[in-house]
Amino acid sequence: MKSVFILQHMHTLPGDVDDVKMIGAYLTRVDAVQAVDRLRGQPGFCDHPKIVDPQSGSATDMQGFHINEYELGKDHWTEGYVAV
Repeated sequence: MKSVFILQHMHTLPGDVDDVKMIGAYLTRVDAVQAVDRLRGQPGFCDHPKIVDPQSGSATDMQGFHINEYELGKDHWTEGYVAV
């Protein structure tokens, strides 16, 4: 299986609007973590410098860096959506 690690940063704007920035795609998780290390002191990123652990079970603070593995050559959104 070939995959990439997508690095994003998320913070919440007033009105509970999530602002997500796609930072990059990396060959390994280590590469993505190294990118976080380079960015976490920069303006904006330093306000939420941690890597969010989605396994923590806490949905209260999802602000920070997100690293997700995506398999290449596969649809990751397989259903439609409804705009509200």
